[in-house]
Amino acid sequence: MVFYFTGTGNCLYIAKQLEAQPVSIPQVIHQENLHFCDKSIGIVAPVYGHEVPVMVKEFLHKATLDTDYFYMILTYGNRHGGAAELAEQLCRECGVRVDYINVLLMVDNWLPSFDMDEQRRIDKNVQGQLEAIVSDLKAHKKMISPVTDTDRAAHRQLLDRMSQMPPDAWQHLLRVTDSCIGCGICEQVCPSASIHLEQGKAVHVPGNCQTCLACAHACPQKAIALTVPEKNPNARYRNEHISLQEIIQANHQPSNL
Repeated sequence: MVFYFTGTGNCLYIAKQLEAQPVSIPQVIHQENLHFCDKSIGIVAPVYGHEVPVMVKEFLHKATLDTDYFYMILTYGNRHGGAAELAEQLCRECGVRVDYINVLLMVDNWLPSFDMDEQRRIDKNVQGQLEAIVSDLKAHKKMISPVTDTDRAAHRQLLDRMSQMPPDAWQHLLRVTDSCIGCGICEQVCPSASIHLEQGKAVHVPGNCQTCLACAHACPQKAIALTVPEKNPNARYRNEHISLQEIIQANHQPSNL
């Protein structure tokens, strides 16, 4: 059994290489019964600020995972900042015994810092990394990806910067421009029901936004921009192996949530 969280398809692509029908965390997290039992249970999640998304943390706190072998695969695009160690600490807090955590370098879709056109041109050897991980998982290898003092320092620096910002700063990262045509794609790809249509225009509602930027990347008009400068406002990204419809199926939330 494999659970995943995805904004632009990277984690969904990896999850599909591990299991034919992985389970979307945004689609199951609202269930009353979050008890899962299998010989092997894994979570594939992106790294946001060196940690897993808030929704993944919530899932780990709520779910009961009954398994002989639990693992996490964390995708990142530039610097993981000790993500494996932080994820292990999270699992410990949630009472989850973890056997294996590894990180996987992929395209970085964080628009304030990276040009999506440039990212596409970089060969990060995703398949090679994935093959090694699959081999580990088949052997039920026990390992936590090594973390260096440099990684830990990078995370401390991030926390220092964040402490100087308003606590809800990232909740106000998105803005809808006049280019919006009301197609509703942003609403359909949002994993937290944080964006919806009002009178034919998209409206972003802060509070539970996961800052996955799925809405910005998926908007066909590039009508969803950021409140901070972007590296390349004209470039957007979706994993080449994943369709828009798959992102929608993974993330679309009922309107009553």
